[in-house]
Amino acid sequence: MTEQEWLSGLVIKAQSGFFVVQTELGAITCRVRGRLLETRLSTDPVALGDRVKISTVKEYENDTVVLKGVIEEVEPRVRAFTRQAPSPDGRRDKPIDREQVIIANPDQVVLVFACAQPAPKVKALDRLLVIAEKAEIPAIICANKIDLVRRRDALDFFDLYDALGYRVIYTSAVKGTGIEELREALIGKISALTGPSGVGKTSLLNAIQPGLGLTVRSVSSATSKGRHTTVAPELFPLEGGGYVADTPGIRAVGLFNIEPSEIDGYFREIYPFIHECRFKDCRHEDEPGCAVRAAVEEGDIWIERYESYLRLRREAEEIFYRC
Repeated sequence: MTEQEWLSGLVIKAQSGFFVVQTELGAITCRVRGRLLETRLSTDPVALGDRVKISTVKEYENDTVVLKGVIEEVEPRVRAFTRQAPSPDGRRDKPIDREQVIIANPDQVVLVFACAQPAPKVKALDRLLVIAEKAEIPAIICANKIDLVRRRDALDFFDLYDALGYRVIYTSAVKGTGIEELREALIGKISALTGPSGVGKTSLLNAIQPGLGLTVRSVSSATSKGRHTTVAPELFPLEGGGYVADTPGIRAVGLFNIEPSEIDGYFREIYPFIHECRFKDCRHEDEPGCAVRAAVEEGDIWIERYESYLRLRREAEEIFYRC
């Protein structure tokens, strides 16, 4: 005996072709309707964070009601935090012309970097900011382990981003510094958390919500076998509302669908100068009359950020011409 009904829900976990969808009736494990797999060939047809419509069937097995679901429709994504899909053999010199969605429809991304141990790296942070800018996803920078350095030293690095308009939250899971501010920033929103290894994400999550970080780490350890492609993405519920997702490491986040000529537009301090360059197609490298390079020499653009731009531009060119 079966009884079918339709429900709307949020994809909170994806693993091995099955998706857990949070609905008003609870979490339901679903497969995907075949016709959906034939569309969106350049991206994932269903991803963590997608809003979907599912059909469900109540099956009575030994007097026990079991709900099973099928994802019938995926609502248009407002935005998505994505990366270049890695090649099956893991080779970086053979990228696939395909997007891998790390999380769909996030309200924000929280970029966690340590003030020390490990020292923050401009290029790694700038890479994630470019991806967020491209997708029009608000970004929060979490400067963790503030207890390990003098505050002035931390400000010397992160104040630049604050001046660019990014919200910077200084935290210490050990001393509790900034934890309440970070918690308030997460409550009621769907957030993607990312950052290098060793920056203290697990400790931060535990400080925000006891046991949360350990849950995230245990799930990641159980599902990852050394390749980011095998990680089972999951949204973890927050007390007070909202979800947080731990995402793949920075080294695995390659640029996707970003044309080389648009990279400069995703650097907030570079963008105002690009229309002052002598040539419209200026790469801001060695062209005469380059306003961007002049701004670097005048100190209006931080040299490290300019170098980040050059590196990402060259990477985008390699991907663009290779695919």
